[in-house]
Amino acid sequence: MNYEDLYQALLPDEKSLKDNIASLQKLQKAVTRETESGDLKNLAKDLSALSAAAAALSSTIENLSASIDSFDTKAYFESGDFASQMLDICKESEVDVQGEFPVYEMFPYRVRLDVENQDIYLDKKRIQCMRPSSFVSTVKAGQERLKKARFNAEAFAEELANAYDLANAKNNRKPGYNMYLTSLYKFLTPMSRFRKDYDLQSFSYDIARLYAEYMNGTTSTRSGRTFTFGPSHNNQKAIRILDANGREQFLATICFY
Repeated sequence: MNYEDLYQALLPDEKSLKDNIASLQKLQKAVTRETESGDLKNLAKDLSALSAAAAALSSTIENLSASIDSFDTKAYFESGDFASQMLDICKESEVDVQGEFPVYEMFPYRVRLDVENQDIYLDKKRIQCMRPSSFVSTVKAGQERLKKARFNAEAFAEELANAYDLANAKNNRKPGYNMYLTSLYKFLTPMSRFRKDYDLQSFSYDIARLYAEYMNGTTSTRSGRTFTFGPSHNNQKAIRILDANGREQFLATICFY
């Protein structure tokens, strides 16, 4: 199954729907003028035309409904056709994808396909969409908006440094300790309601933006403390990001001096 086949089948009736509605609106205005002026001859003629246009509109609506009813949305999701076509379009659109059916990462978004209800979840937002190309366009547009959003690297680094100090104090560690970013995230969002508003995916995206500035020479916080990122041999403890060139990177630790 492919929604694009259904879409092409719907287009003629969609155009007919638009034309019929335009005709009805035109005739309605004529009827209003004729009833006001008392032009009963033309009024009778236009009422007849209005009836024919209404019948044509009703027939078009029935055709559209029949076409939609013939498309088994649950089978489309359950068969994996939707997911397969979505991944193909991601590749064509250069949208990076990781994961397996039904959960994917389209950095920095988490995408989940709800097969039972034929819904898509983009992070926690439910999206009702049966057209893979439309959904991928939504993802790409969101990514572009995030890229254009203002970001103060030094201010964000300062917030990380404060959380880093708090974590070191709690664990009796000295500055210069290489701390896992995932551990730092927990100190940055100590309460579950904070993590609800600022989840790990959002944190990863901010880390990606900080890393981009870091690679361009920003290596200090607002107060002047320096920091460095570090890798890990265990990628399970690392945060996966895409760098400024769209390349996959795994960042595990950060250290403030």
